[in-house]
Amino acid sequence: MFQQVREELNAGFGDGLDIKFEPLGWEDTLASTGRRSQAVINREIDDRCDEFILACTGGGGRRLRTLSRTRRTRKQSFTARVRTILKEEGLKVGPDKTSDCWDNFIKRHTETLWAVDFFSIKTVTATGLRDMYLMAFLCLSSREVIVSSSTEHPNSAWVVEQTKEFLDQTMTREQKPAIVMHDRDTKITKEFTATLKAKGVRTNVLPVASPNLDGRVERFIQTIKYECLFKFILFGKRHLDHVVAEFVDYYNGKRAHMERDHLPPIRKAP
Repeated sequence: MFQQVREELNAGFGDGLDIKFEPLGWEDTLASTGRRSQAVINREIDDRCDEFILACTGGGGRRLRTLSRTRRTRKQSFTARVRTILKEEGLKVGPDKTSDCWDNFIKRHTETLWAVDFFSIKTVTATGLRDMYLMAFLCLSSREVIVSSSTEHPNSAWVVEQTKEFLDQTMTREQKPAIVMHDRDTKITKEFTATLKAKGVRTNVLPVASPNLDGRVERFIQTIKYECLFKFILFGKRHLDHVVAEFVDYYNGKRAHMERDHLPPIRKAP
């Protein structure tokens, strides 16, 4: 248990505080529990964990007062108890979340920041209506978009294959992707993350229920549906892929964009 506690402290607090939590040598004393009740054992473990935290942060003379307060808040979670003790010692317990904002993050990384999302459209097949799925990658600076080929079964292997094709198209550029942000769609798997990481691209997972943070790629999905896909009766995968490819060429090369001073995403001012 104490090895786990130490790892959690170092991972969750040690990096931000520039300190390292080390064992104090007392954890072995809990091995001989005798016939004491589990409640007594748990209480002793809790108290020793508090001592462990305070000793590592230089608690010193404030230990007894803090421990007595901790006993009165026994229902407090372990993580919350760590934060309370560290705050009493005058140490910061997390990153400064007030000096930066989402807009600043976008501006810092806009040239190399891409967003990805999935969308689906119904097509007519020999066996009836079927939902076909596609991936859309969008560059936040130029608004250039890359859309994958479609599939009826968007499994992990398909996601990885489309991600590799996206990387093949973009990694030779001067401003190649550095960050790909995405929501918490279950189709995003660890294989997707590993594929990007192998090329030096990190991922940024968006918070739960925050579609506005991915609003640019969501807006493109609305555009391609209302300006193109909803105007066709689509017959299967080949027809859908052809229509999408034609619209993407038009969108990137000819369609005016307000964020680009009414220029297409990949055209420069004359």
